[in-house]
Amino acid sequence: MKKFLDDRKIHIPSGCGVTGIMDTSGKSISGSDIVTSIINMTERGNGLGSGYAGYGIYPEMKDSYCFHIMYQKDTVIEVTENYLNKKFNLILKEPIPTKNVKTLSYVPILYRYFISPKAELIKLNYETESQTEFFEQDFVSSCVMFINKEIEYAFVFSSGKNMGIFKGVGNPDEIAEFFKIYEYKAYIWTAHNRFPTNSVAWWGGAHPFGLLNWSVVHNGEISSYGINRRYLENFGYYCSLFTDTEVMAYLVDLIIRKHNLSFDILAKIFSAPFWSQIDRMEENEKNFYTYLRIIYGPALVNGPFAIIVTNNNTMVGLSDRTKLRPLVAGKKGSILYIASEEAAIRCVSKELDTVWTPKAGEPVIGKLS
Repeated sequence: MKKFLDDRKIHIPSGCGVTGIMDTSGKSISGSDIVTSIINMTERGNGLGSGYAGYGIYPEMKDSYCFHIMYQKDTVIEVTENYLNKKFNLILKEPIPTKNVKTLSYVPILYRYFISPKAELIKLNYETESQTEFFEQDFVSSCVMFINKEIEYAFVFSSGKNMGIFKGVGNPDEIAEFFKIYEYKAYIWTAHNRFPTNSVAWWGGAHPFGLLNWSVVHNGEISSYGINRRYLENFGYYCSLFTDTEVMAYLVDLIIRKHNLSFDILAKIFSAPFWSQIDRMEENEKNFYTYLRIIYGPALVNGPFAIIVTNNNTMVGLSDRTKLRPLVAGKKGSILYIASEEAAIRCVSKELDTVWTPKAGEPVIGKLS
């Protein structure tokens, strides 16, 4: 008799699952909801990476940057902390709360540091008081880049305010249990279940990827990774986490924060129309897209992708320009849902006010009211 394989053992390369939940009113949502949503898509991964990002999880420390750092060797802890002490005022250092999960074969050393940049270093480099916040973020970003690039076996994988990224090599239920995601509350949650195809599976390479308050979860492959990376290096961003998605987080920071462009423009850069489409546009629109392609050509993200981008007040879903990876959105009251599958939304909210499939390259944008 012909045998049929259990469909749970059949995996589609680059299947990955992404999901996000945002209460636009700013009310907190239990971590159990995002865990339920991503676990519903467990079959989209293969156990080689999962992770979560939550916003509003550190209300008592909301004015401090929080560095989540993983150490692969304990000998680099002192080196890293000496560097941090030169650049920042240390408010609190502690191990990231975790739970022993027997099925996780390897766990790095994990610490979190609540810190603030030393004022004299900010003033030393930048004189304009009105731009303090912008330059402070530049300062923090440069410190993250230095640690990840120059201090071997130490990696900053989360560096924002009142938010945190938690990720590792394992299934979504294992990583959630390990980091005690159920015990956190946040007004924005995202999660990822990974099926790596052309990059290594390690703790730093799991999603989400973050920088400052940004985090990105991604399903797909970035064939433009090489040119994206070289473009970013011109602006002081360095990729050191061995996964193509890393460029997404840095491109978002560059385009939205540093160049002060909108998420709608970001979508037009990431998922730019083909030149054949631009040629058929009306003159004004044609000129706009032509200039955008010329200026931001190296920031175009080529290849199949569906992403969810978040910061402290926004959640954005976006697919590539031909929608080679799935993305579904739904709303219930003040809550916005974005996921790879409608089932991942329905398992959290069975009755939705509306549910839709965004068009290729069309962003879904949720903002705090």
